[in-house]
Amino acid sequence: MPAKWPRGRLCLGGNAVERSCHWGIPASFSACFLKTSEYLAQTVASTIPFPGRARSTPRFDWRSAGLRYYAYGFHLKSLHGEKVWRVSVDGGFTCPNVDGRVAVGGCTFCDNRSFSPSRRVRRDDVAAQIDRGIAALQRRYGVTAGKYTAYFQPGTNTYGRIDKLRELFETAAAHPQIIALAIGTRPDCVEDEVLDLLAELARRLPVSVEYGMQTMHDSSLRAMNRGHDHQSTIDAVERSRGRGFEICLHLLIGWPTESRDDVMASAREVARLDVDSVKLHNLYAVDGTALSEQVRAGEVRLLDRDTYVSWVADILEELPPRVVVERLSAHAPPEYLTGPAWCLDGAAIRRDIELELARRGSWQGRRYGCREGGGLARSGQGG
Repeated sequence: MPAKWPRGRLCLGGNAVERSCHWGIPASFSACFLKTSEYLAQTVASTIPFPGRARSTPRFDWRSAGLRYYAYGFHLKSLHGEKVWRVSVDGGFTCPNVDGRVAVGGCTFCDNRSFSPSRRVRRDDVAAQIDRGIAALQRRYGVTAGKYTAYFQPGTNTYGRIDKLRELFETAAAHPQIIALAIGTRPDCVEDEVLDLLAELARRLPVSVEYGMQTMHDSSLRAMNRGHDHQSTIDAVERSRGRGFEICLHLLIGWPTESRDDVMASAREVARLDVDSVKLHNLYAVDGTALSEQVRAGEVRLLDRDTYVSWVADILEELPPRVVVERLSAHAPPEYLTGPAWCLDGAAIRRDIELELARRGSWQGRRYGCREGGGLARSGQGG
């Protein structure tokens, strides 16, 4: 830490960013603020090696870019020099809580068609799906060229024979316009041979493995009919370290039996697990699911917009500054959605979260590591 800390300014990677600072605040908060600032300066730098990683994963100074959180779009553009688009790919996978291996019926809130475009159309081979997805993006957004990630999205995309997984992932990786793979899965469906395959692929192109943690509370996981406990997530994350691919966790916000304290405990657990990125998504109900029936019967009340915005701002304050935030909210197409209607406008939700952080004079990581009495739980740890 510099001998003379600039009054009213926060130094990040050698750059000073304006930040109001009231030095008359209690000593415990002041100590926490300054140590968190020091952590930001250490971790939000140009290139930071993650512990256990086979190679360095670049991180960029999002604060100097005027951001309140480490936005995924900013990260990808800084890394690749341009916007990177995602193409949804359906590998034809089911889930172990659908086919009876661990449960039947699937997650109470889930209908793959509601969140995955590739599950709403006839399933072609992987290469054809990628071509069709790129063409759709080009028509919709006027993209004439570009870089794309093949996103294996619906179902559990490591729940299959290893030869099938290799064929699907190799086909996507070989596509001339694909520069990266993203693979959505469950934490209880990654055997060591699967992780070995993902590590092999990661030596050729960037790979992100997304684990559906949802919550750290086993009672909620049981109510969701997930068919696994939180220890499965801990185990999957630990066995994934050092294999060269990025680890992303999904966190579900608004489960009806969870309080703010419950949600914040899960957020701090994400921080403790020391992953690369996170996706935050609000609980919404889609027609034909058990959750939809509960909502329509008045048995479940979905989270209101203002509470969601406030809780997400709270969560961002708890996350390490180097964790990329890939998503702030989620929605289903209107024809599938039971509620809440407010989730349909993702851009407005993102804007309101940014405004809430600005109102607080806050940012991602502001409270990361803070404990009663001040201090940083992992002071000096660079990622």
